[in-house]
Amino acid sequence: MSNKIRLRKGLNIPLKGSAENHIAKNISPNIIAVKPTDFKGLNPKLLVKEGDLVKAGTPVIADKKRPEILICSPISGTVKEVVRGEKRKLLEILIESDKKHEYQQIVTPNFRKATQKELKETLLAGGMWPMIKQRPYGIIPSPSVEPKAIFISGFDTSPLAPDLDFTLKAEFEHMQVGVEVLSKLTGGGVHLSLNADNFAGSPLHRLEKVSLHVFDGPHPAGNVGVQIHHISPINKGDIVWTLDLYTLAAIGRLFSKGVFDLRKIIAVTGPRAKQPCYIETLPGMPMSDIMEFVELTPEKKSGELLPVRFISGNVLTGDNIGENGSLGIFHNQITLVSEGKYREMFGWSKPFRAKKFSFSHSYFSWLTPSKKYSLDTNLNGGERAFVMTGVYEKVLPMDIYPMYLLKAILAEDIDKMEALGIYEIIEEDFALCEFVCPSKTEIQEIVSKGIDLMIKEMS
Repeated sequence: MSNKIRLRKGLNIPLKGSAENHIAKNISPNIIAVKPTDFKGLNPKLLVKEGDLVKAGTPVIADKKRPEILICSPISGTVKEVVRGEKRKLLEILIESDKKHEYQQIVTPNFRKATQKELKETLLAGGMWPMIKQRPYGIIPSPSVEPKAIFISGFDTSPLAPDLDFTLKAEFEHMQVGVEVLSKLTGGGVHLSLNADNFAGSPLHRLEKVSLHVFDGPHPAGNVGVQIHHISPINKGDIVWTLDLYTLAAIGRLFSKGVFDLRKIIAVTGPRAKQPCYIETLPGMPMSDIMEFVELTPEKKSGELLPVRFISGNVLTGDNIGENGSLGIFHNQITLVSEGKYREMFGWSKPFRAKKFSFSHSYFSWLTPSKKYSLDTNLNGGERAFVMTGVYEKVLPMDIYPMYLLKAILAEDIDKMEALGIYEIIEEDFALCEFVCPSKTEIQEIVSKGIDLMIKEMS
C-alpha cells in the first residue's frame, strides 16, 4: 500500500544539459581520492601511510571517538599520498590503482537469520556504516542507537539529476537484500518514497518489506528531509536514518558477495557538458578523467571566454571542486557550468533578457515555461541586507518558518532553533531558498553553522 502526498511549493530550475540515457564510458581511475571531509561528524584517524598496499575494502580511516566506524578504500592499489591542510588537517588520501580490482573478502552472515548485532557488525567491518546518515544533523549515526525509522528517497528532483531507474536498473536484487537488512535494524520500518510521475513504471514499487509513499510536486520533493517532514516529522529526541539508492544497492552487494563495491553509474551534466551522458566509475574519481566530456569553447561574455566550474553533485548543493578535484562519495552526478565572472552593460535596466531565468517575473522567462537555460554562476550583484521578503516560504514545502529559523541560528538562540525546526533540516533542504534569495545570502552556510552549534551544545 502507498499514499500520495502532493506538494505545491518548490521550483524546478530549467537548466540545460540533462544526460541522455546511455553509458558513454566505463572509467577505471588511476588515482582515487578518499576524502574524510565527505563525512559530517567524522573525527578522522589515519590507518595507513604512504606506500602501503590496500585492497578495495581495506580500512584507511577510523573515527577517533568511535574506532569501529571505518572508511575503506574503494579500489586496490598503493597509498600514493596523504594530503593535509592547515594545522595538519587530513584532507584526502590518494590511492593509485593497481588495475587488479582486488577486494578484501568480508565474512557476512545469512542476512535472513542474522541478529541485529551481527548485521551492524558486518556493516561496520564492511565500511558501509558511514554511508548511512542520521537525522537530525546529517551525521554518521551511532551504532548503539536504534532509529525510529529508516527513510530512502527513490527519486531525485534536483537540477539535471540522474534517472535512478536507468542507473540502477541492474541492481534490483541487491536493493531488495539491502532493504531486508535495514528492516532488521529498526522497529519503525523502511520507508521508500517514489515519484508520482513514473510510479507505475518504476521497478522500485515491487520492493518488498518497505512502506511506499508517493510524492507529486516540484523540487525539493525528492529531498529525503522533505519526505520525512510529511511522513513522520522529527521531534526533539527522535533519531532516524537516511540513505540513497546507491548505498542501498552497495549494502546488498556487501551481504550478497562479501565485498565493498561502490562502483556506480553517474551523470555528466550541465550547459558546458559535451553531449551529456552517463559514465560508470567510482567515487573519488579525478575530474581529469572526464575532460573529453567538457565543452571548452563557450559563448563569449564581455569579450572573454568563460572558464568551466566543475561541480561534484548538482548546482544547488554540490561542491565546487575545480578541474583538479575529485568526485564526492555521496554525489551521483557531475555538473559543468560556466563561471560567471563578468559584468553586464546596463544590467537590470535592460528591457528584454530572453536568455535569463527568474523565479519572479523580473524577466520574461515566465512566458516560456518549457524553455531551458544555459545558466552560469554570476550573482548579478553582491550580497545585500538580509531582509524579510516571504520568498523562502514559496519554495520550501515544509511547515516551518525559514526566515525566523535562519535568524535564530544567526543569533545562536538554541531554544528558538529547536522550536522552529532545526532538527528537521540539513543544508540541502534550504538550497532552493538560497537560489531565490534576493539578498544573495549564503543560506546553506548559515544552516551548517547552526547544525554545528547544535552538535557542540547538545552532545
